[in-house]
Amino acid sequence: MSWTSDELMTVNAARALAGARTCFVGIGLPSAAANLARRTTEPGLVLIYESGTLGSKPSRLPLSIGDGELADTADAVVSVPEIFNYWLQAGRIDVGFLGAAQVDRFANVNTTVVDRGPGRPEGRLPGAGGAPEIAASCGKVLLVLRHSTRNLVERLDFVTTVGHGDGPGSRARLGLPGAGPVAVITDLGIMRPDPETAELTLTEVHPGTTPEQAVAATGWPLAVAPGLRVTEPPTEAELTALRRLAQGAPDA
Repeated sequence: MSWTSDELMTVNAARALAGARTCFVGIGLPSAAANLARRTTEPGLVLIYESGTLGSKPSRLPLSIGDGELADTADAVVSVPEIFNYWLQAGRIDVGFLGAAQVDRFANVNTTVVDRGPGRPEGRLPGAGGAPEIAASCGKVLLVLRHSTRNLVERLDFVTTVGHGDGPGSRARLGLPGAGPVAVITDLGIMRPDPETAELTLTEVHPGTTPEQAVAATGWPLAVAPGLRVTEPPTEAELTALRRLAQGAPDA
């Protein structure tokens, strides 16, 4: 089967949830990946949305955190304060899955505002939502976004969510309990923080992509891991499940 670059990205993002029990899900690309994981390799994965839904099993991709499909298919619906105070900040959620408009070399995130150039008003984005708390308190964080110099930048126009701050030790100094971002999955490959510098490093490229393409599409001098790998192509089962999800078809 053939696939699009977005399908390739989503499949690899879903694979990154292997072994997770609970996932705090952002809307958009993270939601597609998390729901694909639940429909394929992680059927027991509990999806949590910041609107208060626990164990949602949507038959289609939700349009927002307030989509009624999330509440209709949830195991339980609780208040927003309970979601954040009892579930998230108490360390009860394994993985936070977030999208981003901009990401820098230390996996810090901007979803607030972008500079559109001289003489033009700033571009307003959806804002933080629960992302700062998710990135602070989940056991680990996954980021997913399309790979370009517009999105992967040398300097954020605004720091909405702290990833690894200004480098090694930054999260500890800020008192952030979670491990922070452990992978950034794009339509070209996967980047992970270097264990010594905390700087994102290209560790995998997708089939048909070269490391040179990924480096050229990054706004800083992207380091390439010595043991660079190629991700496995999507399987027929993964693509079928993803396309059924996009069409709003029930689990097969």
